Amino acid sequence: MLEVVAALICREDKYLICKRAAHKSNGGLWEFPGGKIEAGETPQAALQRECAEELAVQLNVGEMLLQVTHSYPHATIHLQLFACTVADGEPQPLEHQQICWVSRAELAQYQFSPADQYFVEKLI
Repeated sequence: MLEVVAALICREDKYLICKRAAHKSNGGLWEFPGGKIEAGETPQAALQRECAEELAVQLNVGEMLLQVTHSYPHATIHLQLFACTVADGEPQPLEHQQICWVSRAELAQYQFSPADQYFVEKLI
């Protein structure tokens, strides 16, 4: 099972969501930013690393809000969602097709990858 983390980055009552690159699994679907935890890494350190690599930002990582285990055809993942804020930088779509800030109510208008959809349903 893959251990994966995601950031619920909040700014002025809006959340940052990212559209996956077309060539990746679940390409074109939306997700909360994050990625796989590497060996020896804490979930918080993985989130900080992934968001620095993918969004060019430094995060303040808060509490774990939600978690889900989801089986995709290629892998089963255990995904944890953490409350986060941007400590430094302005998010840039370095590895995603698009990024945007949306309100809680607007989350339902986007097609999320299945594991992230669980979080959307709990948040709206």
